[in-house]
Amino acid sequence: MLTSFSLSQLLAISTLYLLALFGVAWISERGWIPRRIMRHPLTYTLSLGVYASAWAFYGTVGMAYQYGYGFLASYLGVSGAFLLAPVLLYPILRITHTYQLSSLADLFAFRFRSTAAGTLTTVFMLLGLLPLLALQIQSVADSISILTHEPLQERVALAFCGLITLFTMLFGARHVATREKHEGLVFAIAFESVVKLVALGGIGLYALYGVFDGPQDLQQWLLQNQSALTALHTPLQEGPWRTLLLVFFASAIVMPHMYHMAFTENLNPRAMVTASWGLPLLLLLFSLAVPLILWSCLKLGATTSPEYFTLGLGIAVESETLALLAYVGGLSAASGLIIVLTLALSGMVLNHIVLPLYQPPAEGNIYRWLKWTRRGLICAIILAGYGFYRLLKAEQDLSNLGIVAFVATLQFLPATLSVLYWPNANRRGFIAGLLAGMLVWAVSLLLPLLGNVQTLYVPVFSTVYVLDDTSWHLAAIASLAANVLIFTLVSLFTEASADEVSAAEACAVDNVRRPQRRELLAVSPQEFAAQLAKPLGAMTAQKEVERALRDLHLPFDERRPYALRRLRDRLEANLSGLMGPSVAQDLVENFLPYKSGSQAYVSEDIHFIETRLEDYHSRLTGLAAELDTLRRYHRQTLQELPMGVCSLATDQEIVMWNHAMEDLTEIPAQQVIGSRLDALPSPWRELLVCFVDLNIEHLHKQRLNLDGQARWLNLHKAAIEEPLAPGSNGLVLLIEDVTETQLLEDKLVHSERLASIGRLAAGVAHEIGNPITGIACLAQNLKEEREGDGEIEEASLQILEQTKRVSRIVQSLMSFAHAGTRTHNSEPVCLAEVAREAIGLLSLNKRSHDVQFFNLCHPDHWVSGDPQRLAQVLINLLSNARDASPDGGTIRVSSEQQGDSIELIVEDEGSGIPRAIMDRLFEPFFTTKDPGKGTGLGLALVYSIVEEHYGQISIDSPAFPDRQCGTRIRVTLPRHVEATSDEP
Repeated sequence: MLTSFSLSQLLAISTLYLLALFGVAWISERGWIPRRIMRHPLTYTLSLGVYASAWAFYGTVGMAYQYGYGFLASYLGVSGAFLLAPVLLYPILRITHTYQLSSLADLFAFRFRSTAAGTLTTVFMLLGLLPLLALQIQSVADSISILTHEPLQERVALAFCGLITLFTMLFGARHVATREKHEGLVFAIAFESVVKLVALGGIGLYALYGVFDGPQDLQQWLLQNQSALTALHTPLQEGPWRTLLLVFFASAIVMPHMYHMAFTENLNPRAMVTASWGLPLLLLLFSLAVPLILWSCLKLGATTSPEYFTLGLGIAVESETLALLAYVGGLSAASGLIIVLTLALSGMVLNHIVLPLYQPPAEGNIYRWLKWTRRGLICAIILAGYGFYRLLKAEQDLSNLGIVAFVATLQFLPATLSVLYWPNANRRGFIAGLLAGMLVWAVSLLLPLLGNVQTLYVPVFSTVYVLDDTSWHLAAIASLAANVLIFTLVSLFTEASADEVSAAEACAVDNVRRPQRRELLAVSPQEFAAQLAKPLGAMTAQKEVERALRDLHLPFDERRPYALRRLRDRLEANLSGLMGPSVAQDLVENFLPYKSGSQAYVSEDIHFIETRLEDYHSRLTGLAAELDTLRRYHRQTLQELPMGVCSLATDQEIVMWNHAMEDLTEIPAQQVIGSRLDALPSPWRELLVCFVDLNIEHLHKQRLNLDGQARWLNLHKAAIEEPLAPGSNGLVLLIEDVTETQLLEDKLVHSERLASIGRLAAGVAHEIGNPITGIACLAQNLKEEREGDGEIEEASLQILEQTKRVSRIVQSLMSFAHAGTRTHNSEPVCLAEVAREAIGLLSLNKRSHDVQFFNLCHPDHWVSGDPQRLAQVLINLLSNARDASPDGGTIRVSSEQQGDSIELIVEDEGSGIPRAIMDRLFEPFFTTKDPGKGTGLGLALVYSIVEEHYGQISIDSPAFPDRQCGTRIRVTLPRHVEATSDEP
C-alpha cells in the first residue's frame, strides 16, 4: 500500500513547481536565454500545448473509458484546425497583428464596429469558461485528496487559488498593456508543456514496460480481454464523437487561452508554419499514452475513478515517484491553463466591460491604472472560478465540466468564420445569434450542471437526457443550429453600417481594404499629441504618438496628409491594444476627427491600395491575379515613362511621382507621395503651383534655374475624375525636359552667328585691306624720305607696327569665325615679355581710367604658342580689367608654375562679376558695357584662342571675399620644355 503524502509536502511541491515556472519566465525575460531559442518556432509550438489542460491530462483517460476511441476527437479537432492554418489561422493572425486585437472580443468589436458585440462576447465567454476554471481547481484539489487520503478539497482549492493568483499576476500583469508581448510567459508555457509531455509520456512508458512487460505482453492481454478493445470501438459506431470533433475544432480558435497564445503572443508569424504540423504531432504524443494508462489500470484494478487513472497508476503499483510525476504533470496542466486563461479573460473584461463604463482620469498615470486594474480582474476571475467550484461541490465529473465549457465556446465559431468569409454579416445578426445559442446552452447544459439535474423535460420534443453520454451532443447541436439560423436570417434581412462594411473589407480573406482619403483637422503629430492629451493626459499622449511614429518610421515633423492618415490608423491600432478597439475607436473619432460638412472631401486612398496590393500579390489567383498583372504592367509603364508624371488629387495631394520625376527633381517619391503640391521645395513648388493655377493645358520652354544651371521644360496637364468623389477632378501633370533640345538649338543659332561673322570678316578684310596697305605704304615712304629724323622715323615705325596689328586683328576675326580650322604658330613664348608688350600698348590710350599695371610674371615662365595671339588674349583681359577698375586702381599680371603647365593670372580690384551672368561671359556678343562701348567679342575671342593653345580659363569673383570686390582670371597653358635642356 502506497504511503500517503502529507498536505504540507504537496503544497511545498506545488509552490516549488510554480516558483520554477516563474523562474523560467524571469530568466528568459532577463535575456539569459538566447533570443534564437526564445523566438524559435519549436518554442511557439510547445506554448500552444497549453491546450492540454488538466482535463486533457486526467479527463481524456475518463473520456477513453466512456467514449472509447472518441477521446481522440479532443486531439484531432485541434489538429484539423491547425492543418487548415493557411485559410483559417493565418488570416486571423494578420488581422490581429495589423489592428492590435488581443482577444476574440476585440476581433468581434472591430469587425462589427460594436461595443455591445465585444461586451456580450466577454460576458458569455467568462460565463462559459467558469466550468473550465472550476475543472482545473477541482483536479488539483482531488489529486491532493487522493494522495493524502483526506477530504481536504475545499481548503486545498482555496490555497491553490491563492498561489495561482499570485503567480498569474507576476506572470502576465507586469506589463502595462495587453499589446506587450510576454516572451517570458511564452517560454514558461513551453516549459510547462514539456513537463506535461515528460510526465504523461513517462507514465505511459511505465504502463507499457512496467505493467505489461512490452508491446507483445500488451497484445496478449488485449487478446485475452476482448472487452477492453470492444469498449474502445463501440462508441465510434454510434455516439457523439462527430460532435466532439466539431467542438474541439472550434476550441482551437475561439478559446481565449488558445487565441492568446496562437495570435496575441505570436512573436514570429512564420512560426505558424511549424505549428501547423508541430502541434498535431505534440498532441499525438499526448494521446499515445492514454490507452496505455487505461489498459494498465484496468489490468491492475486501480481504485481511483477512470478520470484519475493517470494518478491512480502510481498508487496501484505503490510507486511514490510515479504518483508524484502524475501529480506534477496534472498541476502543470492546471496551472498553465489558469495563468493564460485568466490573463486573456482579464484583458477582455478590462477592454469591454470596465473601460466602456469608466475611463481613468487624464491627470493620473494611465499605464499604472491599467496594470493594477488588470491585476484586480485576474484575482476576481480566479475567485469566480473558485466560487463556481464551491457551487458545484465537486460533484461533477471532469468530462462533464469540460464538455459544458467547450460547447459554450462553440457558439463563437459561426461569427469567427463570418469575419473571414462572410462580409454581409452584421452586428444585429451576430448579437441575435449569440443570444439564441447561449440561451439554448444555458437551459440545456448549464442549469442542469448547477442543479445536478441529469434530465430535462421539453414538452414539445419529449424528454432529452442532457448530460448523458449519448444525449449531451443533441444540446450542443441544437444551440449551434439556433445560433447559425438566427445569425444568418437577421444578417440577410438587415443592412450593415458603412463602418461595418469597411471593417468587413479589412477582415475578409483575399480582399484588400479600400480606405478613404479624407482630410484631418489635425495637421501635425504635435497636434495629434495635443488632442489626445485631453482624454489620455499629456505624458501618455506624447508616448503613444512617439510610439506610432516609430512603428511607421516617420519623423516627428511629418506633415504629409497621407502619412498623417496612416499615423491616425496606427494610433487607433495601438490604443486598441492598450484599451480595446471600442474605446480606441471612440477616442480617435472624437479627438482626431476628419473634416466634415462643407469641408469634407472623400476619395479612395490610391497609394494605400497600391501598397496593400503589393503585399497581397503572391496570394492572388485566377482573374484577380490577371487583373493585378495588368495593373502592375500599366503602373510600370507610367513609372518608366521617360517623361515626368505627377498625379494630383482634387485637393492637390500628390498620389503618383514616377522615376523620371525623381531624376528630374532629385526628390524621391517616398518623400512627396501623400503630401500637398505646395509642400514641394523651391523652385518646383512655384513652377507647378503656378502652372496648375493657369487656365491653359500646355506651357512650352519654361526656363528653370537649378543649382546655377538653366533647364528648359515643357509642361502639360489633363483632368481625370477621382473614384468615390463624384464631380471631383484630379490632375495629371506631364513634365518634359527639353534642355538638350534647347542647347542644340542655341548651338545652331550660335553656328549661324559665326557663319555670318565669317562673311562679315571676309568683307571687312577686303574693305579694310586696301586702306591699310595704303597707310603702310605712306608710312614706309615717310620713313625713307625723312631718314635721319629720329622723331618722324619712330612715328613711322609705330604706324607700320599698328597697321600690321590691324591686319592681324582682321585675320583673328576670321579665325574666330572658323574656329578649329586655323593653324597657329607654336614657339616658345615668354609670358613676362608678352605681358610687358600688352601693358605698353594699353598705356598708349590716355583717355582710359588712370590705373596702375604691375607685371609680376616670372621671366623663366615660358609656354608654347603664338606670341601675337597670346598678346591679344592679354590685351583683351587687361582692357576689361581696366574698364572694371576704379580710378587709381591696381591691376596685377602674374604667373605660377603648376607641374607641366603655367598659370597666367590677371587680377583687378573692380566691382566683380555677378554670379548670374558668370556662365554667359564667353558667349559671342554678350556684354555688360553700355551700347557703343563693347562688341561682346573680346572674351569669346579669348576663349577661342585659349582653346587653340590646349589651355583652360577660369574666373574667381569676387577675388577678395572679405571686401566683396575684384576679379581673378586664370589662364592655364602648356609649359614649354626644350628638347635638350630644361632652360628655354
